[in-house]
Amino acid sequence: MTRQSSILFAGDTHGHLRHLEDVVLRLRPDALVLLGDIQPKSPLERELAGILDKTEVWWIHGNHDTDSETDHDNLFGSSLSDRNLHGRVVEVAGVRIAGLGGIFRGRIWHPTEGMRYESAQDFIARCIEEDPWRLGLPLRHRSSIFPEDYYGLVGQQADILVTHEAPSCHPNGFEVVDELARSLGVKAAFHGHHHDRLDYSACWSGLGFKAYGVGLRGVTRLDGTVLIPGQQDEHRLFRQALIGCG
Repeated sequence: MTRQSSILFAGDTHGHLRHLEDVVLRLRPDALVLLGDIQPKSPLERELAGILDKTEVWWIHGNHDTDSETDHDNLFGSSLSDRNLHGRVVEVAGVRIAGLGGIFRGRIWHPTEGMRYESAQDFIARCIEEDPWRLGLPLRHRSSIFPEDYYGLVGQQADILVTHEAPSCHPNGFEVVDELARSLGVKAAFHGHHHDRLDYSACWSGLGFKAYGVGLRGVTRLDGTVLIPGQQDEHRLFRQALIGCG
């Protein structure tokens, strides 16, 4: 991993991206990675037009990015659709970043309950009670994690893992995210989704990697330091006692 790389990780924006332009214009990072629930109000390249010549923009999707056709199309149909890190490892500014967007849903695969469908094609072929969307998956499940997505990353090599779901150090996180991070050999993992920034440092030795949550519209540096606190971080500190490191 290139230590000199300047990469920023942005928590759930839910349609409010102006602060990202401000921070990029001020710091000129090598790259900006959006951690899901982006929900741009217009195509993503239009929302971030002021910085696309200043930095590389990469992203993973969150569960709310398939809330509506507009949410979906402004992200997946944007000219930045090829910057989706989901299900692959990409070298970004000298750093190998693996991405897993979306969330676990019991209808598809919940890690504590087992998997029902291996892949999107498996779901489409076997599930006749749900209406397809655009001749494929129902819109909602465009942000569901399928085992195929997850296991396609297992065994690859990366420096950083970005996910929408949290690892097990979060009260609502998952051990399978830990296992993926260790399989990839990452030094650190960043996630969004929960709108909080809890201190996981007591868990790092047990995890085998450093983990960071990035709060609502927060921004965190590659070394884990908070550049812009999440809008709910102060209130979420009271949840710190809930963290289990086992």
